[in-house]
Parts: sequence; C-alpha cells; structure tokens
Amino acid sequence: MPHAVSRLRAARLARSAKPFLARGGFKRERCAGCRLVPSHCMCALRPSLTTRAGVCLIMADIEPLKPTNTGWLVADVVPDTFAFGWSRTQADPALLALLADPQWQPYVVFPGQYVAPERVVHTVQPPGSLHGDGGKRPLFILLDATWTEARKMFRRSPYLDPFPVLSLEPEQASQYTLRRSGRDDHFCTSEVAALCMHLAGERIAGQTLEAYLAVFTHHYLRAKNQQPIAWEDPAHQRLREGRFRAG
Repeated sequence: MPHAVSRLRAARLARSAKPFLARGGFKRERCAGCRLVPSHCMCALRPSLTTRAGVCLIMADIEPLKPTNTGWLVADVVPDTFAFGWSRTQADPALLALLADPQWQPYVVFPGQYVAPERVVHTVQPPGSLHGDGGKRPLFILLDATWTEARKMFRRSPYLDPFPVLSLEPEQASQYTLRRSGRDDHFCTSEVAALCMHLAGERIAGQTLEAYLAVFTHHYLRAKNQQPIAWEDPAHQRLREGRFRAG
C-alpha cells in the first residue's frame, strides 16, 4: 500500500501541467516503490517496524517530486508518517485535524533561535510522566523543504504557533551527500527524523533510519554513475541484519 509521501507525490504529479525533470538526476525509468532505476531497486530492503512516535511532514510544493527527497525514507520506516503539501493561503483540513487529535503531542522541529525562548524545548517528555504529556504520543512536525523555504513556511504557518519548538543539538555533522548545503548544521529530513526518534526513546527506529539513508545514498549514486551495487557493504549488512542497540 502506498505510504503518505507516495500518495502526496501522486497527487502533485496529477496537478502538473508538464513532467517533472529532476535537476542532475538520471532520466531512466524509476521504480514506483523506491524511485530508483529497477536495476538498483531497494524495495526488498524496506524495514518493517512498530513505533509509538509519529512524524508529520509538511512539504514544500515540489519536494515530493524530487528523487533525492528523504521524507520518503521516513515514511518507509516510521509507520505513522503523515505528509501534507504546504500552502501559504490555506492549511489542509486533514493536517489541522491531525494536530488536534488528542492522542498526539505535536513538536515543531526547528532551530530554537528563531522563536521566543519560552517556547523552545530540547527533550521529549516520556509518555505518562508527572509533568509530561499525559500519555500522548510524540508527533514530530518536520518542514520538508530547502532552508529558505522552511523559514518561510515556519513564519507563515500560524497553526503551528501553539506547539513547542523542539530544537535539536546534534553531536556530528550531516552525512547526507545527495544535495549540497552551505552550512554544516543543516541536516536532511531523514537525519532529523532519526534524531527525533532517538529523543523519543525509539532507538531502533532512529538507527534504522540512519542505515536506510546510507543504503539509499549508495543505491542512488551507484545508479547515477552506472555502477553495480555493493550488496555486502557495512550499511547493507547493518540494515539487513538489524544489528542495532536496543538500549
């Protein structure tokens, strides 16, 4: 069954007046399940996990169409991943309904220096804690866009104002190489989701996302350069065997 990002991509393609051509990507046929050429398909490696935490992706207009988009990987790994297109003029009613759902405690994931200090948090309260969220499940809201777009989306989405802003403090630089950023503190969507999963105590999901991104990057670059896949490299082995620390 197609996940949320796949469905959003299909809806965006249906509205397109002309085909989307990814800049710098390969122009061959792509697998509908992983967006890679069939010879480098990684659908068989898609993990099957159960998580308590969820992810809400609010995506810039053409982000679902980009073959390098890693929100797709998040939807592959985290079962409760929701995806919505962003609009400056009107929020999707389904998005507003999700944010109002009492089972979830939303956290807007964004750098803390852009909001009032009293709104910023650096940790996720465990469900049922005395001063926590009353047992609600954490829902991480990620603005899936370029940095310039994400800042605009953050400023112009007043429906996000009631929620705490989770400001991440990663200990290492981004490992994402499929797109370039001028800043070392910028992370791709999948990396941000992995950090959030670790904060929520979902270590297996966080580590799976890390390995899955490494495998996707390998497949994408090998396809682009018309090279065979190294199926026995450490990233593939780690993903297949699930050699992750539970604690």
